[in-house]
Amino acid sequence: MSERAEGLEVPLHRSLVEPMLLAGLPRTVALVLWTSVGAFAFGLHQIWTLPVGIALHVAAAAATRSDPHVLDIVLVALKTQRRLDP
Repeated sequence: MSERAEGLEVPLHRSLVEPMLLAGLPRTVALVLWTSVGAFAFGLHQIWTLPVGIALHVAAAAATRSDPHVLDIVLVALKTQRRLDP
């Protein structure tokens, strides 16, 4: 059972298997986070959003380091229905 059949292996590049990360976060999460922080900090002069953005980035990067798909799971959980209708 542990023997592999000849010619049935396909080499996959590492980028096809692992998610695309931008500074330790999934690309979409990083872009949404830093675009909104930049809009608040520089557009509305709310400088207090910079440390909040850095803290959110560090927390999300730590969660992504343990499981690269954890933020996808959180997004699916937020989109699901809160209660079951009979």
